[in-house]
Amino acid sequence: MQPFRISNVTIAVDGAAVHGSVSVKDGRIDSISPDAGAEPAAGETTIDGRGGWLLPGFIDLHVHGGYGADFMDAGHEAYDTISRFHAQHGTTTMLATTMTESPGRIRATLDAVDEYRSAPMPYARLAGVHLEGPFVSPDWMGAQNPAHRVDPRLDWLQEWHDAYPTLIKQMTLAPEREGALQMIAWLSERGIVASAGHTDARFDDMQAAADAGLRGMTHTFNACRGLHHREPGAVGAALTDDRIHAELIADGHHVHDAAMRLLARAKPPGKLTLITDAIAAAGLEDGMYELGGLAVTMKDGVCRLVDGGNLAGSTLTMEAALKRFVQATGWTVPQASVLASANPAQLLGLSEQTGSIAAGKWADLVLLTEELDVVGTWVCGRRVFEAEPR
Repeated sequence: MQPFRISNVTIAVDGAAVHGSVSVKDGRIDSISPDAGAEPAAGETTIDGRGGWLLPGFIDLHVHGGYGADFMDAGHEAYDTISRFHAQHGTTTMLATTMTESPGRIRATLDAVDEYRSAPMPYARLAGVHLEGPFVSPDWMGAQNPAHRVDPRLDWLQEWHDAYPTLIKQMTLAPEREGALQMIAWLSERGIVASAGHTDARFDDMQAAADAGLRGMTHTFNACRGLHHREPGAVGAALTDDRIHAELIADGHHVHDAAMRLLARAKPPGKLTLITDAIAAAGLEDGMYELGGLAVTMKDGVCRLVDGGNLAGSTLTMEAALKRFVQATGWTVPQASVLASANPAQLLGLSEQTGSIAAGKWADLVLLTEELDVVGTWVCGRRVFEAEPR
């Protein structure tokens, strides 16, 4: 792999802006120079960043699909389609996220992701699987299929984990359901992120779950018991308990800008992560789609179940989530970049390899214009997306 330098950029380094260039060698970041005009080393090509932003590649913990494909399609072609589409929007790492489905379909998805990861991945890498359901609340199904909802079955989870001991990275479940605390403790012992979602949990339920090892709140504010001043609920726990890492769908449809600002003020900077929750409709035109066996209609880019009208995932990309969060909160681009890269890397235990721009780390990089439009994406120093010249 030929070494290269990306020059004339503003680099996001640990939440701050550094003007200069980044050199890449053998798939890793070799050095960061404050001097954008530095001479390239022997054999090093130079890419002119044209005064744009160079950020760590985005890490999406919660994504179901994109550009017509869904991870539960369980096939190589579908995974290429999804990872190619999201790489075009700056994502370099993602968790293949399932839905509330039958044990057989969940197992088939695990099989397919494991097989896909066994060979070189041509676009964004799949770091593992996020199991969203089937152990969720019947009262907060959102766009999950109620036909497949069950209370926690540790024997199912043990079987999946035994088959693929390092594949499951996160699980969304309702912590108030019978058997959930035992499952949360089991997940925590194995380093798997237990996250509350599609839940009717009260504040005390969430505290007990955090005591057992709960570490996340799935798409905060959505599909859960909301904040009330006498019963703070799951949202109140997510806002106030620093053990809980909060996901946010920053598309302006799932969460109002003011609620984004509230979350940004309430959480420590290291405990908030941007996600897409994107479904197969992402990147496509308005029309009819499917999610978890349920009919979905997309109008003006917003997806809802045909039956009931619940929001059904999103058409968001990480690039757009970063833009919206910056606009809604007034955070700087480097500060918001931490929510899209460093924080999810920390949650997945990948911080030593990726999630920030530092010498020795994988060259997972995204180059954006000053307006935050993606023009280039690299995974381990290999360019997986290059925008057409304007």
